[in-house]
Amino acid sequence: MNEEVRFILDETEESMQGAISHLEKEFHKIRAGKASPAMLEGVRVDYYGTLSPIDQISNINTPDPRQIIVQPWEKNMLGPIEKAILAANLGFNPQNNGEVLRIAVPPLTEERRKDLVKKAKAEVENAKVTVRNLRRSAIDAGKKLEKEGVPEDEIKQLEKDIQTLTDKFSAKIDKLFELKEKDIMTV
Repeated sequence: MNEEVRFILDETEESMQGAISHLEKEFHKIRAGKASPAMLEGVRVDYYGTLSPIDQISNINTPDPRQIIVQPWEKNMLGPIEKAILAANLGFNPQNNGEVLRIAVPPLTEERRKDLVKKAKAEVENAKVTVRNLRRSAIDAGKKLEKEGVPEDEIKQLEKDIQTLTDKFSAKIDKLFELKEKDIMTV
């Protein structure tokens, strides 16, 4: 196989794997009823004039499935962290006891679970669009190579291989969604 053709194939596979990784990260942000430090990912706290990720200025753990504990490294950061969590609009109401913030994670209602499944489905669709766009880009790159003199049969093989990759990654995305949906809907 031509070196440029191999490069397109490898590059496409790597990018598709990136789409899967991104989907998994987004799924971690969608809570399934169990408390997780990942629920606070994306919360930024005003740390002496700089917006910093919450996990860089505090310790976050989950002693049980219904509670998150945020313990700042500096006690004077309790107030700003509490404000940031409320401002993030995650549906949490942190309790400040002067030492740590306790966040009770409420159980999900049936309606909320269905909303979360819709949100997960939207992330799945984004991932699939990304994979399809990568497929199209790779095939276009192959056609350019063909115009530059790469044999037609190598380009046809590349297109087959790209389609195989697309199918493989689409199936992975569907499997991830299936597992996430089951996780969300399990009470």
